[in-house]
Amino acid sequence: MIFKSLLHWLRRTSLVKQIVMALIAGIAFAYLWPSATPAVAILGKLFISALKAVAPVLVLILVMASVSNHRPGESTLIRPVLWLYAIGMLSSAIVAVFASMLFPSTLVLQTAATTTAAPPGNVQEVLLALLLSAVDNPVNALLTANYIGILVWAVGLGMTLRHASEGTRQLLTDLSHSITAIIQGVIRCAPIGIFGLVAATFADAGTAALLGYAHLLAVLVGCMLFVALVVNPMIVFAKIRRNPYPLVLLCLRDSAVTAFFTRSSAANIPINLALAKRLNLDEDTYSIAIPLGATINMAGAAITISVLSLAAAHTLGIVVDIPTAILLCMVASVCACGAAGVAGGSLLLIPLACSLFGISSDVSMQVVAIGFIIGIVQDSAETALNSSTDVIFTAAACQAEERRIATLT
Repeated sequence: MIFKSLLHWLRRTSLVKQIVMALIAGIAFAYLWPSATPAVAILGKLFISALKAVAPVLVLILVMASVSNHRPGESTLIRPVLWLYAIGMLSSAIVAVFASMLFPSTLVLQTAATTTAAPPGNVQEVLLALLLSAVDNPVNALLTANYIGILVWAVGLGMTLRHASEGTRQLLTDLSHSITAIIQGVIRCAPIGIFGLVAATFADAGTAALLGYAHLLAVLVGCMLFVALVVNPMIVFAKIRRNPYPLVLLCLRDSAVTAFFTRSSAANIPINLALAKRLNLDEDTYSIAIPLGATINMAGAAITISVLSLAAAHTLGIVVDIPTAILLCMVASVCACGAAGVAGGSLLLIPLACSLFGISSDVSMQVVAIGFIIGIVQDSAETALNSSTDVIFTAAACQAEERRIATLT
């Protein structure tokens, strides 16, 4: 009887309300029983692992089915989405540069670098890593969740399967529906996973160290909030020509919250695909644009690279002129685009940006170490911005096309 009542309550209560309740419960649990948080942290790890496990297969099957069933003459909106991604990343880097100049941060650089990974030496290395990911072995791409490689193989196989029999193409469609149903089941477990993640996060003893970097975190998070609530809506408005906030706030609520706690754009791909389906977006577009965005659309990474690089320059007394600031915006945007091809993501691209100011690698790697210290907030906010922007810009491109077609009919 109790189990039946619980199932009834779960069905009639929206997933967002359940997640909000899980957030509150997780925070309360962390403060009331901090010693017990390792026991519930496994719930969060299981949730992230489940999302990461199904996401590569979902992307491969969904993109293959979408491309194989696409008919010549039907329009896709990948190019407009890519333009929105590029504009969004460049705008984010510009916001970060201006904020860093208005509110300069001073770092304490006595700590030793805590990472042994080697950062890329130049932009060419970042782009080369991205290209190598594109020609990865398909089996290895699936095993390592290399979404660039998965997309390349999925698009290639999908194009060749256009000439396959109707039964083969229908099989791919049925497989995509089946894997989507599995994804929906995993997403229904989000409140339980979020509860474990929140409890573990708030009970982490390392959060006390964040107080020493409050100003730096304020600049970073402030930039990301400004981009999410001001810059992105302006870009969306320019595209759809109507009030952008209903779309933006919906995407932030349904995508950014889960991305903040999973701290993984890859794990949030199923969430974004489900949201795009609920928004009735063009499947041929979102099935490719959202997985691609999880790899190359890194507005949050552009902010992180710019803010921490300029913080290092300010700490060392280096005056940054306007031309150098413009160059930093461009470098940060390109590097952010290839952040997924670098182990360690945006943080290990900081030495590359610092080299613009002649900062040695010893100093820049200390900045990277600081990045790892504040990563519990920085990485979460960065992922939330990155992932939610994927679906926001995809929806904007699709809705703009719907508006254009409506005006012609």
